[in-house]
Amino acid sequence: MKIVVLDGYTLNPGDLTWQPIESLGDLTVYDRTPSGEVIDRSLGAGILLTNKTNISQHAIAHLPSLRYIGVLATGYNVVDVNAALERGITVTNIPGYSSNSATQLVFALVLELIGHTSDHVRAVREGRWVGSPDWCFTVAPIHELAGKMLGIVGLGAIGRRVAFVGHAFGMRVIAVGKPEEPPTQLPGFRIFRYPLDGILALSDVLTLHCPLTPETAHLMNAERLSKMKRTAILINTARGPLIDEPALADALRKGIIAGAGLDVLSSEPPSADNPLLTAPRCVITPHIAWASVEARKQLMQLAGENIRAFLDGRPKNVVSG
Repeated sequence: MKIVVLDGYTLNPGDLTWQPIESLGDLTVYDRTPSGEVIDRSLGAGILLTNKTNISQHAIAHLPSLRYIGVLATGYNVVDVNAALERGITVTNIPGYSSNSATQLVFALVLELIGHTSDHVRAVREGRWVGSPDWCFTVAPIHELAGKMLGIVGLGAIGRRVAFVGHAFGMRVIAVGKPEEPPTQLPGFRIFRYPLDGILALSDVLTLHCPLTPETAHLMNAERLSKMKRTAILINTARGPLIDEPALADALRKGIIAGAGLDVLSSEPPSADNPLLTAPRCVITPHIAWASVEARKQLMQLAGENIRAFLDGRPKNVVSG
């Protein structure tokens, strides 16, 4: 069966092998596919794989051979799932492959914001340590995570892993939910639930791990940012539109919160005039939380397993719109 990957470069820029998928059919891989070329490149394919390239209702209607769409990610909003289902096309995603990778970046951002590591590295390179009258110096206050409150919005696989690591740092962990819900038990500790407003008021570090839905779009707006501690930092490695970006930029400029660490923005790549690109105390990485070598290897393996399960008549990780 013909297999086409529409945008394989971010998954495999050359350091992995396509063998887990290549072994299952006649594979063609495109690094990137412009929207106007999706249909032409996909013609004759029974299996179509995409990461961020949109597969629209129009494209699905013009691909008569298509039987399977595999999303090379957890989020699957790039596919018109309802149109696929109407055609009897199976759509799958890949959950859980990047929990360790994403958690690692969450704390890389947190530690940068509370320890100012890059600022100190830059000061040394500029010669400030060489010229210092003392054996050490600091360019900004350094804080510890131990004893701080970690608020988590979304306790899925990544949120739970973040909670576990935060606890290992000595943080107290709380999560959004109904207060009457039983605590979430993790090895060695429990996570109590609070309404969102309570989480905002209590958290020293607030980290977002919820899906993007109509209800969560601009979850962190000007009103909610104003309810956070002035010393708090906001972390987002989930979806860019969870945050009202002009409101966050304004909050950072006015000192309403102490900092933000972001791996995702509302449009990617961002426009040059995105206000967060020049906001103070804002650390931004280019959507790399998922992209460790180990996570990408696992994603590749799981993508192959999804296809094999489909070919064997027992599809898994099927999404339903």
